Amino acid sequence: MFSRRQLLQTASAGFGYLAFAGIAAKASAAESTSSNPLAPKEPHFPARAKRVIFLCMQGGPSHVDSFDYKPQLQRDHGKSGKYGGSLMKSPWEFKQRGESGLWISELFPNVAKHADDMTLIRSMQCDQPVHPGAMTQMHTGTAQFIRPSLGAWLLYGLGTENESLPGFVSLNPPSGSARNYGSSFLPAIYGGSKVGRGGRSSRARRSGGNESVPDIKNPVLSNQQQRTQLDLIQALNREKVRRERYQPGVEGVIESYELAFRMQDAMPALMDTSKETATTLAMYGANGGPTESFGKQCLLARRFIESGVRFVEVTHGSWDQHANLSADHQARADACDQPIAGLLEDLKQRDMLRDTLVIWGGEFGRTPAAQGGDGRNHNNKGYTTWMAGGGVKGGFSYGATDEHGYASVEKKCHIHDWHATILHLLGLDHEQLTYRFAGRDFRLTNVYGTVAKEIIA
Repeated sequence: MFSRRQLLQTASAGFGYLAFAGIAAKASAAESTSSNPLAPKEPHFPARAKRVIFLCMQGGPSHVDSFDYKPQLQRDHGKSGKYGGSLMKSPWEFKQRGESGLWISELFPNVAKHADDMTLIRSMQCDQPVHPGAMTQMHTGTAQFIRPSLGAWLLYGLGTENESLPGFVSLNPPSGSARNYGSSFLPAIYGGSKVGRGGRSSRARRSGGNESVPDIKNPVLSNQQQRTQLDLIQALNREKVRRERYQPGVEGVIESYELAFRMQDAMPALMDTSKETATTLAMYGANGGPTESFGKQCLLARRFIESGVRFVEVTHGSWDQHANLSADHQARADACDQPIAGLLEDLKQRDMLRDTLVIWGGEFGRTPAAQGGDGRNHNNKGYTTWMAGGGVKGGFSYGATDEHGYASVEKKCHIHDWHATILHLLGLDHEQLTYRFAGRDFRLTNVYGTVAKEIIA
């Protein structure tokens, strides 16, 4: 028979980070009594996008070497920088791309072919110059407290379209980053499902680790035997809810166990890419070489959203080049450039890009000044992210940093504004998407956030 511990492990493996008792017990009674909390919900207003793929470049890629062309930085190479150090020109040549003429460097030659589908937000700002705080703020809106992640808020606001899959998937998140895909005080069912191990090994940092869900199949018991055991445990859980009435933590366990049971059939089939054509695998670079792992993850992201998953985050790590920038940034780009371009192309071919919002970005950018001769330090004052599809303008540049790329100076886009804009594109008013907890209404953007309406097509 299946022990309670074994069943919990199966559910946990299938549904990632679920704060069953401690955090979820603080959820609202109204939400916990919902018959299907993941059922699709109507947005606040007509949405431009139905789903999101977030390509998270962990470590802070350099905007002045990729998507923020600074000719003055090239001319002032070797001079003293505004905040100390010597200015360092980009090792990569920038060119105008597509009919729109967006300036993109040769670091991303394949992504650059999709310039006319992209909006470059070149005036990003966040409050934290250190990785943990900046990553947490990028995902949750705050660096000081544990709050629900962006994906959890979207799932809470919109639900999902496949009851046999999690509505929020995080592919190969870095180790120790559970809060970045967690539900915090939202009901646990809205938390992200971790797929793949990620971690800090050199191989995992480069492109992501093992794209799998551990323990998704029980090697001992049949589905019917597991169903019988699960029915017994669920009966006990429901009796506890009936007796004590307010037990949202137990409600979360009930819902997650049922989802984990259904996932045993749905998830392995979804993650089996063997039937994809050779052309498709080559498009993503998933057929070998340095692009194989991240290419497969991008392909899985497409398969997930195609099956009704609302939010998929794909992490590509180790962009933190304080030294050896020219070689290591090139290696990181070589591993993800073709997969990202393949994802955009595949979505276009399937007519899915128009209502799928693809987001690319790291927790901050890098300084224009050199560090150690061939490196750049952290820079949260001004950096670049981009969006494609999902109702944003194509071939468009929004905002600007100063002539060297130190700080945002035009149409500043704080992380709160970024979150408000993402929610808006999904048909959600960031001021209305709230959850009552500890006596007040919380939202992703706290008391801030302005939608960058200029980027909307």
